[in-house]
Amino acid sequence: MKKDAIISKIKTEKVVALIRADSSDGLLDCARALAAGGLTSIELTMTTPGAIRLLEKASAELPDFLFGLGTVLDTETARAGILAGAKFIVTPATRPDVNELCRRYSVPIFCGAFTPSEILRAWESGADVVKIFPAEFFGPSYIKSVKAPFPQIDIMPTGGVNENNVADFLKAGAVATAAGSSLVEAKAFKEKNWAAITAKAKAFAAAAATVK
Repeated sequence: MKKDAIISKIKTEKVVALIRADSSDGLLDCARALAAGGLTSIELTMTTPGAIRLLEKASAELPDFLFGLGTVLDTETARAGILAGAKFIVTPATRPDVNELCRRYSVPIFCGAFTPSEILRAWESGADVVKIFPAEFFGPSYIKSVKAPFPQIDIMPTGGVNENNVADFLKAGAVATAAGSSLVEAKAFKEKNWAAITAKAKAFAAAAATVK
C-alpha cells in the first residue's frame, strides 16, 4: 500500500489502536480482537519487549492490517521498523532526522509535538501528521485552538482519548486519534479477554463514525 493510501485509511478509520504491553504474548490475538471491532490501524510501541520481531511477525501473518511502530526515538529504530514491515512510524517528540528518513522511504511519519512552536517545527521538518501528545491535559479545546493558526497541519491527539470524547477531538479538527489504555485495557489484555477489547473497539469506531 502506498503512502497516500495508508494515510487515507487512517483518516477514514479515525482511530489508531496503541498497544503497550509488558509481554508480546497475545498481541496478535489482541490485533484480531481490535479488527473485529472495526479498528485495523495498530501502533506497536518500542516499549514492548521484542517489538521489532513482533512487528515482522504481525506484518507477515496479518497483511491486511496497518501495523506501525511507535515510541521511535532515532533513525536506526525507524529504519529497522520499516524493514520489519511498519506501514507508519510514530515518535513521542519532534525528531526531524526521523522525519527525513521516513520521507526518504516514503513511509508516513506521525511526529510528536505539543506546543505551537513544536507543532510548526514538526510539520516543517516533514511530518505527515503531527501527533499532539499528551492530549489529555487541555483536551479537545486545545486542538481547536492550535488548528486556528495551523489549518494546513493534520493533527492526531494521543493520550486521554476515550470512547466518550473521541468525537469531540475529531470535531475540534483532528484528522484521526490514537488511544492506548482506554481502548486496550491492561486487565483485559492480561486476562486475554478479547471480547472486551472488541467491545471497546466497536464503541470507539461507532463514536468516531458520527463525525463526517
